[in-house]
Amino acid sequence: MSLSVRAFRPSDAKAVADVRRAVASFLVCTPQSVAWEAANAPAAQHFRILVAELDGRLVGAAKTGLMHDSTVPGQAVANPMVHPAHRGHGTGRALLTAAEERLAALGATRVFAYLHEDDRSMGFAERNGYHRSRTSRYLRLDLARTPLPALPDHLPSGVELRTAADFGADPYPLYLLDAEASCDEPGDVPADAMSYESWLNHTWEHPDIDLGLTTVATVNGEPAAFSAVAADGLGRCLSAMTGAKRAFRGRGLAKLAKLRALHEARATGCTEAFTGNDATNAPMLAINRAFGYEPYATEWRCLRELDAPRGRAG
Repeated sequence: MSLSVRAFRPSDAKAVADVRRAVASFLVCTPQSVAWEAANAPAAQHFRILVAELDGRLVGAAKTGLMHDSTVPGQAVANPMVHPAHRGHGTGRALLTAAEERLAALGATRVFAYLHEDDRSMGFAERNGYHRSRTSRYLRLDLARTPLPALPDHLPSGVELRTAADFGADPYPLYLLDAEASCDEPGDVPADAMSYESWLNHTWEHPDIDLGLTTVATVNGEPAAFSAVAADGLGRCLSAMTGAKRAFRGRGLAKLAKLRALHEARATGCTEAFTGNDATNAPMLAINRAFGYEPYATEWRCLRELDAPRGRAG
């Protein structure tokens, strides 16, 4: 068999989306978002998709880029995915090697990869010099069959529920809210340097983010909490981020925003909702369980120092 790795082309978008959905069905991914990411990623990210072809057929892909929204230098992501029907031919190793070479040339010193918690994936990580760092729990909610808690008849004084689309004339207040909430998310690398321009590119203008479903809780007009929603138009949605400003935490506003977003998603025809949380994020895991989410998948963030040994072949 002939295996090759090359740079992404716009005509690859559907095939890459198909690979991602086959590997990580808990993520929302469309051909439109794949093409958009490749064309519109912030320059500082040095983002590139690599694709692998086996006998001329695209069977794998890897996102690569620097973690430009962190003040910690040298951090990068290389996330290889290989279609389950075409594994066992060295495709993942080829993608990872090409990604690491590219990132090293950009000055990266540490590379993160996201892998399923199963023997095959964990074995792949170890053979390639990666070790486990943090784990995320992905949950699924059957919106078609699971009753949602009712929305309150009356909101607390000064609280209003709005959509992100309502801020179309000036989304900057939503950026401030998202930036503060993201900065406090559990993780290996703090997301503490996200610029407004980067946020506009990565979140506000992302084709999979549904601004009509994304819900914002305001307090006396100030955005205080939100729940961002990505949707694929195929009945699936994903909670892209839920959080609150520090000054408004402990009041149930993030939970309220997410509940409203789920009600709206179901009303527009979504039948499945997915969400993911760091395993240490007990408050959000508790909120999701209360909504009826059930465990679906576990994903490990694995890392390798680029000057560390690669590991044994296999």
